[in-house]
Amino acid sequence: MHDIADLESRQIPGVGVASSEFVQAAALQSKALGFDPAMVFVPHPIQDRTDDEMRALADGALAEILRLLQSGDAD
Repeated sequence: MHDIADLESRQIPGVGVASSEFVQAAALQSKALGFDPAMVFVPHPIQDRTDDEMRALADGALAEILRLLQSGDAD
């Protein structure tokens, strides 16, 4: 969250990606930091996934990440 805040403070669009376990934590931290970043949540857990499973998660999230970046919702 801090990295996205830093990027946006420098007018570089960013999209946060986290597992679905962290939806509430992301919302709380966003509120504490005073900004509402563009976020994409992937299925939890991720730490025990194989490289191929991680690629599949990334591939599944890519369209939404690009949509957020192109729509300006990541600004």
